[in-house]
Amino acid sequence: MPEQVSPPAIAPKETPVASVEAARMAAVRRYDILDTPPDGAYDRVAALAARLFEVPVATVTIVDEDRIWFKATHGLEGVTEIGRDPGLCASAVLTDDVTVIPDTLLDPVACSNPLVAGPMGVRFYAAAPIITADGHRLGTVNVLDTRSREISEADSATLADLAAVVRDQLELRLSALHVVRAEQEKRQAEEEARRRAERDKAAIAAFASTLQRTLVPPALPAVPGLELACHYQTASPQQVGGDFYDVFPVDGGRWAFFLGDVCGKGAEAASVTSLTRYTLRAAALVDADPTAALKALNSALLLDAAVGTRFCTAIFGLLDPAQDGGFTVTLATGGHPPAYHLSPTDDGVRVEAVRAKGGMLVGAFAEAAFASRTLHLAPGQGLLLYTDGLTEARTADGRMLDDTGLADFLTQRRAPISAGRLIDDTVALLDTLPDTERDDVALLALSVPTPDAAPSGITTTAHSAAAPTADTPVGQENRRP
Repeated sequence: MPEQVSPPAIAPKETPVASVEAARMAAVRRYDILDTPPDGAYDRVAALAARLFEVPVATVTIVDEDRIWFKATHGLEGVTEIGRDPGLCASAVLTDDVTVIPDTLLDPVACSNPLVAGPMGVRFYAAAPIITADGHRLGTVNVLDTRSREISEADSATLADLAAVVRDQLELRLSALHVVRAEQEKRQAEEEARRRAERDKAAIAAFASTLQRTLVPPALPAVPGLELACHYQTASPQQVGGDFYDVFPVDGGRWAFFLGDVCGKGAEAASVTSLTRYTLRAAALVDADPTAALKALNSALLLDAAVGTRFCTAIFGLLDPAQDGGFTVTLATGGHPPAYHLSPTDDGVRVEAVRAKGGMLVGAFAEAAFASRTLHLAPGQGLLLYTDGLTEARTADGRMLDDTGLADFLTQRRAPISAGRLIDDTVALLDTLPDTERDDVALLALSVPTPDAAPSGITTTAHSAAAPTADTPVGQENRRP
């Protein structure tokens, strides 16, 4: 007959050492099993124990701090928990061995237990502790009978095996919880990373948009006798573009304008763009000659160590009012694509590429030479300046638009030429082209209205950005007589 284990497990005065109990409760919480819904695996263990031991009641319990919680019951319907003290399971969980009480009425402590003294009348009790791999006892697998009895060592071993089955189920459940929690944490981390990336993207776009607005005029000025229109679009809302333009007065009723493209993008290109814009403005106030302005810019870029190896292309123009209501335009180029002069004819519109011989990159060579050319902008005529983001844009078949495609497009415009309509048509052309490998695009158009067309001094500002903000109107129009 197997050795019966009862006393230290039953005596209430021999409570577990506080540190051991604290570690045991930490293990109970680790498995997160308390107050979970019924589970078929544990129910089968209780049913199997009842069948193997031919008893009316079998349970799987977890011993909490102040209660015995039933994970599974067989023959004890409607009971989910009982108090821990005094308790048979609470005593059995204090030992690593199988606890067997053949006759509870003969046990000085068990005899007063409610299950023994109450209506149920338990006379036999045996329990095997559920022991984790690291030695903590979570609870017990119990068999109870209403008659006293003995069990063999083989029966005790069977009960211990059933407790081991419960432990294995708990380990499998814990492993599954770890996988689920890890996946949840991964999804949460990914979601937080996505939200953070979206916030960063929005912040970068807002910063880039704000910085970009400082590099171009907020609105074009009203030039008497002239219509002006512009368009600016960056390739990416997260990048500050390197394109620039401006129109401003100089002396004696003359006006200067320029448009260009700094090599590269981002903050460094923005600093060069800012330096370029203010240098050209300052240079024109000292000497309005377009070639002199480009020479001054060339020297400034070469002298500024912060610029490094960055250079730019630029086209600088001077507007001098003419007697016929038009303007004499002097254009100087520094490695920039040609401007296009549009003139109405009896057959439609004649388009001429305005090229000055020479005109080297600005900021690349100390002895750079710049060339200029003069033309007359008469009423009904227009002038289009652009950066290479326009001519290098790809068509649907993958070819670049290039100078030929742009010239063909311009010849189809209506006469008389209107700067605002010219910009609108060019933007519409860009909108038909794929967005792949799109570069920044800056457009500046000038036209002289015919006497019967509209009041002089019309400015149409068609600002477009890749990421416009609420305070950046798109397609605003200012009319100033």
